[in-house]
Amino acid sequence: MKHFLQAPFSTALPAPLYLRTTLMPNDAIFPSHTHSWGEFVYAYNGVVQIMVGDDRYLVPPQYGVWIPPFKRHVGLNRKEVLQTSLYVSNELCGCLPDKSQALLVSPFIRSILEHAKDSFERFDSDSHQRLLRVLLDKLAETPRTGTFLPASEDPALRRLLQYLEENPEDKKSVADLARESGITERTLARKCRKDLGISLTEWRNRMRVVKALALLEHGKTVEEITRQFGYSSASAFIAMFKKIMGTSPACCKNKQQNGGVQASEATAEVPLPSFHQG
Repeated sequence: MKHFLQAPFSTALPAPLYLRTTLMPNDAIFPSHTHSWGEFVYAYNGVVQIMVGDDRYLVPPQYGVWIPPFKRHVGLNRKEVLQTSLYVSNELCGCLPDKSQALLVSPFIRSILEHAKDSFERFDSDSHQRLLRVLLDKLAETPRTGTFLPASEDPALRRLLQYLEENPEDKKSVADLARESGITERTLARKCRKDLGISLTEWRNRMRVVKALALLEHGKTVEEITRQFGYSSASAFIAMFKKIMGTSPACCKNKQQNGGVQASEATAEVPLPSFHQG
């Protein structure tokens, strides 16, 4: 059963910077909406997907998504997730990008978010506004990335991406996929560079990571996911996952089960994966 949620504010924010933490139920959806302020979305545990226009973002605990003012967006999650949004008034958005981007959540940023989650004071107080201003400054400095799973408006490439998403176990080579799509391998590579900014192999691996995170949330083991995706060994799948996410599937699963980042990780930097905006 889908849970349709409403954005908390429609016309104005209660303060220039406002942080709101929500326990999102299973299969929750914030339908398409827009507002005149910016929003930074972060999940303490689990996985949230954000659609900003045609761009899709995956939000595991290592990253958050920045949504500029007036950008239409949709939020959804399959499993229960503790999520927070930092709402930023329009006049304070100048230090952040004018397009949606994924932002790396450093240990320092994470510590502020963890403190804010456990605080019951009003966020329009002077002390909280100062704290949230520090958070805003750090978000402005943190490394930025593009979409995790870029989309394409090209009909042939769009059909191929949909096929791969529906068949993550597919083992066909890029040459075979190009031939079945009625185009040459060189043309397919050019379309991927132009529309996606990454190779088809990289896109396929990211798609598998997205699906693997959802399966981990549902209690699947790494071995089960390895078999489901057609990998020859668990080590090959783990290596691919770690290259993209900067951590292993087991670590991600522990974060999902334990409600977020653990104390032992508080001083560990999270590597920035190799995705960028196409």
